[in-house]
Amino acid sequence: MNVNLNQDTICAIATANGVGAIGIIRISGPEAFKIAAKIFEGKNLEEVKSHTVHYGYIVDKSPNLSFEVRDASSDMQNDVLENDGLKPETRNPKPENSEVIDEVMVSVFKAPKTFTAEDSVEISFHGSPHIAKKILEVLVKNGARLAKAGEFTMRAFMNGRIDLAQAESIADLIASENEASRKVALNQLKGGITNEISILRNDLLNFTSLIELELDFGEEDVEFADRTAMNKLLLNLRHKLSALIESFQYGNALKNGVEVAIIGKPNAGKSTLLNALLKEERAIVSEIAGTTRDTIEEVIHLKGTAFRFVDTAGLRETTDVIEKIGVTKAKEKIASAKVLLYLYDEQDSTTEEVIAFVKEFHREDLKIVLVHNKVDLTNDETPNEFDATLNLELFPDYCDELLRISAKDQTGIEAVKTVLIDYVENLKDQESNVIITNQRHFDALQKSLQSVLQVEEAVSSGIHTELLAYELRNALEQLGEISGEFTNDEVLGNIFSKFCIGK
Repeated sequence: MNVNLNQDTICAIATANGVGAIGIIRISGPEAFKIAAKIFEGKNLEEVKSHTVHYGYIVDKSPNLSFEVRDASSDMQNDVLENDGLKPETRNPKPENSEVIDEVMVSVFKAPKTFTAEDSVEISFHGSPHIAKKILEVLVKNGARLAKAGEFTMRAFMNGRIDLAQAESIADLIASENEASRKVALNQLKGGITNEISILRNDLLNFTSLIELELDFGEEDVEFADRTAMNKLLLNLRHKLSALIESFQYGNALKNGVEVAIIGKPNAGKSTLLNALLKEERAIVSEIAGTTRDTIEEVIHLKGTAFRFVDTAGLRETTDVIEKIGVTKAKEKIASAKVLLYLYDEQDSTTEEVIAFVKEFHREDLKIVLVHNKVDLTNDETPNEFDATLNLELFPDYCDELLRISAKDQTGIEAVKTVLIDYVENLKDQESNVIITNQRHFDALQKSLQSVLQVEEAVSSGIHTELLAYELRNALEQLGEISGEFTNDEVLGNIFSKFCIGK
């Protein structure tokens, strides 16, 4: 996307696709008022005050048609007559050779106190897709052009209204599916990550300036930057960057949800557990082993976090071609999951089978929860010898949770939910209010940390001042990429192309 777009006046629908009571079209750019005035019958939009709303009609003056002005009994007219100060008979002089498109309310916002920091107009019309199309056509006919995806937000960024991290948080806020992700995105929009990074950059910038000054006096062999103080700063930077990086796992869970794979042998009760968690008959339950051939995915929200449950085909050796595909998919889901609920039934499993499975799929970033299902068949209310053996062999190196449930009777289901909620809470750093949710920020922070480590090594080894200055500038640049102080057109185009059109 070309980022030098501010000479054009752009327009787009700002509301969701489809039929609705009200639709909104946004216009932004140097000729926003002039173009809007050309198609608006009502007050002169080039002369009205900023942040005011005006009643009238959108008209296309090019067709050889006439229209009849509606009387003042219109609901929309009655809402604004008193505040607008115009008499009904003088509000809309009858234009000739014009086609009325819709009765509208037009909001006027003068730069720089607008979202884009440019002159902006918003047209509220009756929410028909056909009306929206007609209004856009007449706007383009009079000098505007259709906006590209994310172009309004890009202009806000280019004009210094928001920084790049805040721009990305707008997309996250729009896409938020739960309360937790909404709060995180809103905190970012208010400058949470930017404020944190700015403090780190300013401290580092002060030392970089002193190192640069030493370069100017290189022949005199003087040191303006206290190396002891610099080491202390770098240690603090390393600590804070590491904390931000570690928050990404928690932030990613809030933003994208946690993938939970329900795994086990055929007929272990996986589908019954999924139904119990969802409180509906989502998956087919049968006494016949191998009923589930494909993965079934559903989302539930617990304490504001989305958990994406995947019910998989039972793991077993089989000659059935379709079932083999299901088993392969199940293993793929294990590879991408963050939490694995391994269901077993001691009537149909051995401790050796459970232990072998857990050890086969164990990895450091996967939480494995052993779920002893069908306890209603044994009437054992406490862990028995079977579970004691698993505990001895697998805890704490391979897993740290063992639950006893009856998915059929729906006992122990709340315990499963509690384990999942605790998993997310344990990811959170209680000392930090800033949570990283964006992959680009995460990558930039990792690069920044690497740069800081290289600066530390350079200081400790007494490296030449010129090379030290290079490492410091590199660290500053990596930090600046988050807020957009250092970036390029390709990065910007990639970021804003993911926005919806009209935002």
